[in-house]
Amino acid sequence: MTDKKVRVRFAPSPTGGLHLGGVRTVLFNYLFAKKNGGDFVLRIEDTDQTRYVEGAEQYILDCLKWCGLHADESPEVGGPYAPYRQSERKALYREYAERLVMEGHAYYAFDTAEELDKNRKEIPNFQYGQAYRQTLRNSLSLPQHEVDELLAAGTPHVIRIKMPEGETISFNDMIRGFVSFETSLVDDKVLLKADGMPTYHLAVVVDDYLMKITHAFRGEEWLPSAPVHLLLWEYLGWKADMPQWAHLPLILKPDGHGKLSKRDGARLGFPVYAMNWFDAKTDELTPGFRELGFLPEAFINLLATLGWNDGTDQELFTLDELIEKFSIERVNKSGAKFDFEKAKWFNAEWIKKLAVGDLQLAVKQVFADKGVAIEDEQYLAKVINQVKERCVLIPDFFQQAGFFFEQPKEYDLNAVKPKWTDAKTEFYKTYIAQLSTETSIDAHELEAKFKALAEEKGLKIGDVMLPFRVMLVGGKFGPHVFDIVALLGKEETISRIEKALVEFTAA
Repeated sequence: MTDKKVRVRFAPSPTGGLHLGGVRTVLFNYLFAKKNGGDFVLRIEDTDQTRYVEGAEQYILDCLKWCGLHADESPEVGGPYAPYRQSERKALYREYAERLVMEGHAYYAFDTAEELDKNRKEIPNFQYGQAYRQTLRNSLSLPQHEVDELLAAGTPHVIRIKMPEGETISFNDMIRGFVSFETSLVDDKVLLKADGMPTYHLAVVVDDYLMKITHAFRGEEWLPSAPVHLLLWEYLGWKADMPQWAHLPLILKPDGHGKLSKRDGARLGFPVYAMNWFDAKTDELTPGFRELGFLPEAFINLLATLGWNDGTDQELFTLDELIEKFSIERVNKSGAKFDFEKAKWFNAEWIKKLAVGDLQLAVKQVFADKGVAIEDEQYLAKVINQVKERCVLIPDFFQQAGFFFEQPKEYDLNAVKPKWTDAKTEFYKTYIAQLSTETSIDAHELEAKFKALAEEKGLKIGDVMLPFRVMLVGGKFGPHVFDIVALLGKEETISRIEKALVEFTAA
């Protein structure tokens, strides 16, 4: 394998939203390919037409685009091994399935769905395999002339792999080391369905071979299928070209008990999909990280640390740094617990880390969604710079900075009115007169003069500073008061003091 160009693939089924575990699989594939100067291939495995969901393929493409994980070859961009949708490669697969039958490694099965259901009900732990295949309707149990007649009549049938008896199959997993399976414990999986479509088992092997995939990374839930795939590589004569495999650890529920699911997200109040997914069949909207207010940089960063570390205490990585530092050897065997609080920490750190210009478009959209149109980009940049340290999710910018664009509609009067006095009213009226004559709007100068006036009037600075904040922003939050004044300007500040005084002095 070492002399071949590295080629990896992500092969999702377009059946719904993209779970964060799926995005992590993309990420590890992508990082490995880029680290080794290779290609990342996106292949759509849409062979199960009964589960196909309209719009799901475009959703997957959009998710990867948002994450910045761009495929070198895909249905969208094409490539030398097109087509990249399995439904468009349908004619390829029967040839290989029939070849397996001819060589005695697979067989035709004519059992109806009703017959199989009857067996499952009557036989505990029924498996279509070595124990029962001779009692069922297939080309191993039926006379050859009857098989020929059934095929000639176009009788619906599937093609199943014939698992050998009493063999041990082994391979070296890049994460788990040496893994072995007993073939007697594996059923005869369907390779080609009655509609002529391949199952995942056949299609993944044929496509990986034809697309010259060198490394196959997938979730550990696929580990039980490995013996079937190993045998297909061998039976089709391609064993020397079989990719190196790595089965990635599961992403676990926050308590560590079981795989993280969509239901867990709904129950615990956090997303498990990369982006919002709307299922037109059920009218169900499943929330995503993007719409909640996560940055793609933070989302990718947190996924990278679920099951991998670089051996240091570093936690924040750019995509380029991840490419440079990634190695499959440092991926853990055990599952990684998902911690939403840690996920939010990553986002807050990335909001701090990114330049103001990298946040501007997203923040502007948040305000637009709230009905606030922002025209002055320079002013917006200054506002973002003032509040970015206080934001965890992108929508927080509206709560933390909305007052920069519109006057408070209401005030935290409980923080002000119980201790309000005529002396304070007089102080602010004097301050309005003083501020109106200011030629400088420097925050430090304004603060010094405000404090001097308070001292002159015999007021403690704390007694007038909190009401001033509430006048400007509506509550007990926001950046340094005089940084706010410096941005708002003296006319707007005076307007807000005058408006608030009416509320503060009302009976």
